[in-house]
Amino acid sequence: MNLRDLRRRINSVQSTQKITRAMKMVAASKLRRAQESIRRARPYAHSMDQLTRALAARADSEKHPLLRTGGSETVGLVVVTSDRGLCGGFNVNIVNETLRAMRENFAGKPVELVVVGRKGVEAFKRRDVKIRRAFPGLFDAFGSGSASIVVDDVSKRFTENEFGEVYCVYNEFKTALTQRVVLERLLPYPSLEAAEAPPVNYIFEPSEDEILFKLLVNNIYVQMYRILHESSASEHGARMSSMDSATHNAGDILQKLSLSYNKLRQHGITQEVAEVTSAAEAV
Repeated sequence: MNLRDLRRRINSVQSTQKITRAMKMVAASKLRRAQESIRRARPYAHSMDQLTRALAARADSEKHPLLRTGGSETVGLVVVTSDRGLCGGFNVNIVNETLRAMRENFAGKPVELVVVGRKGVEAFKRRDVKIRRAFPGLFDAFGSGSASIVVDDVSKRFTENEFGEVYCVYNEFKTALTQRVVLERLLPYPSLEAAEAPPVNYIFEPSEDEILFKLLVNNIYVQMYRILHESSASEHGARMSSMDSATHNAGDILQKLSLSYNKLRQHGITQEVAEVTSAAEAV
């Protein structure tokens, strides 16, 4: 490799390093906003889920279709991935956990996927799985309506006995450097034996059935909204970490290339000096 090739490679790596550094800064900025959103969403979502499950445990499972166990053996699996790449193992971990759950948790049952995010759609199209519905580009216009689009689809399929159970696989945000893949059950709500209902005597106004009906529906929307926020924050954290590593790796490569460039240039200078000296002595 000559000096021109080394100089070209150095310029190329420097350009790449500028891009990865800029992407890291953009991801860090988006992560701060996503962290604030998830910080506000979590307490409300968790409190509402606890209250709804406590009421559901005391209610007759036949009073609401979301409490009844579906008549189908098919499991609906909502898989939340990202629309963009360059975020390390974010999407790979989700895909691997989905395939593991299909082999172990739902062995012997037909599983149909509801995939959120372009990367998930691309990954599962290359595998022997059935995608019932896909929502690519959902995070491009992310808002409260995004959760409604997904929930309306899976709840409709559940109440019409197309799905017997509905689960969700997503990345739960821990820190900017840590995300945990979670397999969470959405429907049906847990039975009296599975739920831990606190011994509280509630006063209902207007009626217990009406309040329970509204809470069951609204809670699914709230939990999906929280899940999408968890995934969004995890994606930005994973991308920031990945771009930080790429920037450092580019710096290491630049050091090695610069060392090779200087050695080769010094060798060329030494050789030219030797040639001049030899010519002078010959004269």
